[in-house]
Amino acid sequence: MRIHLSLHNLSARALALSVTLAAPGLLLAVKESTPELPNPGQVSISKQEQEKEGLKAAGEVYKQMPILPDSDPITQYAQQLGKRLQTVIPQQYDWPYRFHVVQQKEINAFALPGGPIFVNLGTIDYAANEAQLAGVMAHEMAHVYMQHSAKQMSQNQVPNLLAGLGQLLGRMIGGFGGALASIGGQVGGGMLSMKYSRADEAQADAVGAIIMYKAGYDPRQMALFFETLEKQGGTGGPQFLSDHPNPGNRYEAVSREVQNWPPEHFLADTVQFTRIRQEAQRTRAYTAQEIAQMAKSGQIHNAGMPEDLSGPSTLGSVSLPDVMPSGSFQPLNTQAFSVERPSNWQARQDPQGGGVTIAPQAGLSQSGIAYGAMISTFQPQNAINLDGAVQELVSSLAQQNPGLRVSATHNITVNGVQAKSVDLMGQSPLGSNGQPLPEHDWLVAVPYQQNSVIYVVFISPERDFSRLRPTFEQMLRSLRPRA
Repeated sequence: MRIHLSLHNLSARALALSVTLAAPGLLLAVKESTPELPNPGQVSISKQEQEKEGLKAAGEVYKQMPILPDSDPITQYAQQLGKRLQTVIPQQYDWPYRFHVVQQKEINAFALPGGPIFVNLGTIDYAANEAQLAGVMAHEMAHVYMQHSAKQMSQNQVPNLLAGLGQLLGRMIGGFGGALASIGGQVGGGMLSMKYSRADEAQADAVGAIIMYKAGYDPRQMALFFETLEKQGGTGGPQFLSDHPNPGNRYEAVSREVQNWPPEHFLADTVQFTRIRQEAQRTRAYTAQEIAQMAKSGQIHNAGMPEDLSGPSTLGSVSLPDVMPSGSFQPLNTQAFSVERPSNWQARQDPQGGGVTIAPQAGLSQSGIAYGAMISTFQPQNAINLDGAVQELVSSLAQQNPGLRVSATHNITVNGVQAKSVDLMGQSPLGSNGQPLPEHDWLVAVPYQQNSVIYVVFISPERDFSRLRPTFEQMLRSLRPRA
């Protein structure tokens, strides 16, 4: 987005368990009726920081393990199943869950802070029905929900997943050789060991059971999967159970808890799962030893790595971790308004007009803003109400930015004042394969003095907008016009 600010008009190129389970085996019982998901509690690591570190770690997984592309029908099925489970999570406790399938024969699954979840092909093959696979995924989602990785950290420790991730990948694929060893060696002081305690496992069972129940699956199928794996052992069993230690009496505890919940007609299996399981059996799956050798010799080349994991495209090597906002905010005051900004984003005021650009250094270039926000005032020429003023403002922006279009318009309230919200789609300064990335610009206009408006435009490539939206919304809630 190309920006030039003016305080009174847009003068140049403008836009381019509140209950925590304390002991192993203990499951949540909110009441004897329908169970509810708990308050996950507070941690010293912000949500944005957890997401940032999770994305970094997920990028390392893609470098060290063979991952099916998002276009693969097995991955698409896992993502659809994950979305069904995610719909039951309250919005205030939700995370940007993303589901990936590892081409590994051994049975395993793991979650990273912020939402990335990886499931082995061997796990899909081993599951007896869709409910069991849903149980494994719900269990991993529960680790993210309860922020177990962040809770392992000491207070005020700077988060860094990569050292712990190196240990995890070493265990999962059978060695610390080659590139795997360098992950831990390059980054000191790991954030987590990725090996949960029995208390964490009991809590993940509890929360995962509620997620399953609300999504229409029998929670006992989750416990049955773990119990059967433990009894039978076999390929992948020991490693899976090492990463997911049994808190004790798993099946009995879940069954005892479910019997107090209202009875439901649970979905056990689907035709789609049967088809995908057969597809998984036909898909090449590598053993842990094979993957270790492939990683050591540099043979891991994942096609279709998500762009936000693959690193920079243009604009001075910018990538999402480079621009993610911190969880702390600082006040910013101007003659026209006050607002809070992420402490790691810089504020630049237009000396002539008084408008402000708030953005990370990595998200700026001479051609415009790729990530951030701009705030200023706008005085319409002809409009006499808010709707008219916003129409004039959008028209001015569109004249300076060919291809900019309105995708949605809504009436909203900002701090008790009626305001206008407009979603705009345009072209980002960032590019990929020689083409500009689609950009999502969220414009919010609030009435101001003498029929003018204060407006803020939140800017991000469309692919990253959902991850930045919580920060944008917090900034908007802090916006206060000055009389």
